[in-house]
Amino acid sequence: MTEPNQNPYLEGGNYQWGPTQPPGHDQGFANGYGHGAGYGAGFPQGSLVPAAGPYGAGVPLLVLGDITVLQDSIVTPNGTLPLKGAVWNALDMSRTEERIPTHAVVLAIVFSLLCLVGLLFLLMKEKRTTGFIQVTVTSAGRHHTTMIPATGPGTVHWVMGQLNYARSLSI
Repeated sequence: MTEPNQNPYLEGGNYQWGPTQPPGHDQGFANGYGHGAGYGAGFPQGSLVPAAGPYGAGVPLLVLGDITVLQDSIVTPNGTLPLKGAVWNALDMSRTEERIPTHAVVLAIVFSLLCLVGLLFLLMKEKRTTGFIQVTVTSAGRHHTTMIPATGPGTVHWVMGQLNYARSLSI
């Protein structure tokens, strides 16, 4: 390169770094970067309407497993279902077990020699939730089922809250 500010791949030599602005566009700030007047951080400078994503036009309102709810449709791996008139069902197939952990039994045996204080270790409990919550959606004669893993006792309540929101959108 003979001159330091020239781009060797651009013909004509007038190289500008950064995005080009449409004619007549006033950014409201000096260098063209940062927070623009009238726009929030991270929004495109042209329009505040979201562009079409991988699900088509619209923004996902709700995602339950592999079921995605849009403004007017439900996207599943089996295809797209209409949102209007959809029937949602859930089946709780999870269980929560409560047991005394192994280390509590060992501590109870070791400390039971000291005035039976070690028996207090047997009051320690451990809860473990396993299983799935099955969510089924039926619309236009087709249905899809997904399984959501239960990670804790509150997972069922969270799924039911999301399901009630999906039901309110289907009316």
